[in-house]
Amino acid sequence: MKKVAIVTAAVLALGLAACNKNNADNNAANETAVENTASTDVNAATNDSVNAADAALNATDNSVNAAGNSLDNASNTAANATENK
Repeated sequence: MKKVAIVTAAVLALGLAACNKNNADNNAANETAVENTASTDVNAATNDSVNAADAALNATDNSVNAAGNSLDNASNTAANATENK
C-alpha cells in the first residue's frame, strides 16, 4: 500500500508540475510578439516615408518638366512671331 501511495503521490506531483504556467516561456513569447509588432510598425512607417518622399520628388520633377515645356513653348511662340511678320 505504501508503494501505491508513493507512486500516486509522484504521479500527482508530475501532473501538477505539468499544469503550472511557465512564466519565463510566456514572458519570452510576449516579448517576441511585441518585438515583431514593433518591427512591423517601423517597417510600415519607413515604407510610408519613402513613398511620400518618392511622390514629392516625382511631383517636383513633373513641375520642372512643365516649366521647361513652358519655356520651350514661349521660345517657339517668339520665333514664330518673328518669322510671321
